[in-house]
Amino acid sequence: MGNLFELQGYVALVLGVVLFAMEVFALADCIRRRPDAFTAAGKLSKPAWLAITAVAAVLGFLVITNPLNIFGIVAVVGAAVYLADVRPALQRVVGTAKRNNSGPYGPW
Repeated sequence: MGNLFELQGYVALVLGVVLFAMEVFALADCIRRRPDAFTAAGKLSKPAWLAITAVAAVLGFLVITNPLNIFGIVAVVGAAVYLADVRPALQRVVGTAKRNNSGPYGPW
């Protein structure tokens, strides 16, 4: 029975690390976006989303060994809302660069 609890602890730790990586990715993506893109997309301001994703990353780090408690869920929801709603809206406003085989001043 002890091995089952150890396995459960390892699964929770792996889940916590994966969710923490998601929260850090959301924070890093929010940091690199322009502030005017948030208002152009009709979302909260950049400082508000920075605060939400930073709190999510801190909470995710604090509960990395037990990600299924209430604080872990709050952290995941904050990062998931940014990644599922705000990030695509910012990409539509700013546009994404299409990668092709062209030089810096046009096609080769």
